[in-house]
Amino acid sequence: MYRLHIANKNYSSWSLRPWLLMRELEIPFAERLTPFDAGSSWASFRAFSPTGKVPCLIDGELAVWDSLAIVEYLAERHAGVWPEDSAARAWARSACAEMHSGFSALRGECPMNCGLRVRVTTPSTPLRHDLARLEELWQQGLEAFGGPFLAGEAFSAVDAFFAPVAFRVQGFELALGSSARDYVERLLARPGMQDWYRAALAEPWRDEPHEREALAAGEWLADHRCAP
Repeated sequence: MYRLHIANKNYSSWSLRPWLLMRELEIPFAERLTPFDAGSSWASFRAFSPTGKVPCLIDGELAVWDSLAIVEYLAERHAGVWPEDSAARAWARSACAEMHSGFSALRGECPMNCGLRVRVTTPSTPLRHDLARLEELWQQGLEAFGGPFLAGEAFSAVDAFFAPVAFRVQGFELALGSSARDYVERLLARPGMQDWYRAALAEPWRDEPHEREALAAGEWLADHRCAP
């Protein structure tokens, strides 16, 4: 059985991607969660990951690191990771790559923190640009391939890659149009997302750098997590 190493569910957007994909496609795996250390987690994460980062998938003696590499590794072994239609598959791969390397303002100004609710009081110009591009990209996929997911009828890797954005939209009250908002609600309603969210709220750990990043985004509204 695969072993998937992740970090705190409250914070680790990169961990969410392969975890959710494997859950939604019913690919069996054993979860191994190692919380972020105070300061650098490199030493503790190096025990299982060559880069000292998460996520990392272990298959026997083989380690596969980086969320995009994990997705491609799984695609070679399991149906449904990418759409069957070649045009949808090409678009989905392009959208995943864009999410993997882009949207830096969205990532930096609105870091994933499942339990917090923060109102972004003054979104920066780069953040507004990222949100506009996000809506454009999602609308393109939904219209081209018929929905309800980004590349067609079935949940696939491209939806898993944008799943952390759904938590960001929820947590930071980001303004989106009706079509994008509906897509966010569909993601948040997925069984895997619901399970991840409940586990994130139950985590006792607090990582101060992550907390400061989230609270710097604007007006603090609420914290739905259990007491640390």
